Amino acid sequence: MTTTFKANTRRDLPRIAEKLRLNRDQLTDMQAVSAVLPFRVNDYVIEHLIDPDSVPDDPIFQLTFPQRGMLEADDFRRMRDLVAKGAPESEIQLAADGIRGRLNPHPAGQMELNVPRLDGETVAGIQHKYQETVLFFPTQGQTCHAYCSYCFRWAQFVGNADLKFASREAEQLVSYVRENPQVSSVLITGGDPMVMKTPVLRRYIEPLLAARLSNLRSIRIGTKALAYWPYRFTEGEDADDFLRLIGEVKAAGKHFALMAHSSHSRELEPDVAQLAVKRILDAGAVIRCQAPLIRRVNDNANVWAQLWRKQEQLGMVPYYMFVERDTGARAYFEVPLSWAYKVFTEAYNQVSGLCRTVRGPSMSASPGKVLVDGITEIGGEKVFALKFLQGRDPSWVNKLFFAKYDPKAAWLSELRPAFGGEQFFFEDAMEAALAESC
Repeated sequence: MTTTFKANTRRDLPRIAEKLRLNRDQLTDMQAVSAVLPFRVNDYVIEHLIDPDSVPDDPIFQLTFPQRGMLEADDFRRMRDLVAKGAPESEIQLAADGIRGRLNPHPAGQMELNVPRLDGETVAGIQHKYQETVLFFPTQGQTCHAYCSYCFRWAQFVGNADLKFASREAEQLVSYVRENPQVSSVLITGGDPMVMKTPVLRRYIEPLLAARLSNLRSIRIGTKALAYWPYRFTEGEDADDFLRLIGEVKAAGKHFALMAHSSHSRELEPDVAQLAVKRILDAGAVIRCQAPLIRRVNDNANVWAQLWRKQEQLGMVPYYMFVERDTGARAYFEVPLSWAYKVFTEAYNQVSGLCRTVRGPSMSASPGKVLVDGITEIGGEKVFALKFLQGRDPSWVNKLFFAKYDPKAAWLSELRPAFGGEQFFFEDAMEAALAESC
């Protein structure tokens, strides 16, 4: 049984392929795709979460391993030819960089619209999109125990510093929260902050507590560690110290939540994962669960219903079903909004009220989190009923609007206003914000 963490990267693919009984063509395909999109998986995921008899269709294999369909056909052929002929790594990386630039590495205006300023200067390593919440990217947390193949932050992991968000400055974080009294929540994210040892986490969290910020009411950590490395919460002094840190946050009068990326109920089946959940909850944290609906991984209502029921059983809170973002290998993983709504509704119908804390399907688009709230007919026109759960402008929150029904549309930008409208109500404000950021 795996109890020691080992990260496997592209160079380890031949050994892993043999372990999973993949043939030479499958190995070459994975090497070609992983030269463009980041690949990292640990032995725990391979040994505990993937069923080798179901590969390549196994959902966790699809979730973590590169697949040939993740690249456009011409791009894939080019990369495969380079890998197959043993081209120099510099030539492979040059070709990969050209492909990456066409994959929308920073969706939803992350580089242009979410960057805050303090005393007239840009603050590195922070995003501020919604008035109440600041996202903080500690430098040491800009990797993960394993990479999700759909990840919208894939650009963080390809070795290009220009594509990263990162900060070492806890003092700037404290100053920014102090100077922006509308901020009530700090979300520490990455990558995955739980790759860091607890003393490093303390360097960021303790200054927030020591500053006695009356406007700060909650501290959250976004993580996939409960799925990919639950031993982080169960083994050794560092795990115990993290539980103590939760207690210290609570003692300071702040809410503490783990925002767990939970894609499939299989992630919560191992005993060690369930022990990790129990220890975190016993320490006083809340675990809220979210994940996108991903084709070939969880694009089935029964899978989501089973996932939510498992979360409820363990004391976790179902929180969000997201729509796959318009970045990276989107074409391989996305589903139409109409399909996402059908999956959500059929899963929602199967579960009790305790599971119905979940919201979705939701698009984290440039204007905000937009919920597909229904598909209906109004005045003889079939439409999507949409609603802002979060907005770049707070006045947009909970506001309904309607889009023409399009069975192929998979993202907000692909929708058009219903009832003859020329544009959605928020478009002028978004254009003005983009112009101001340039």
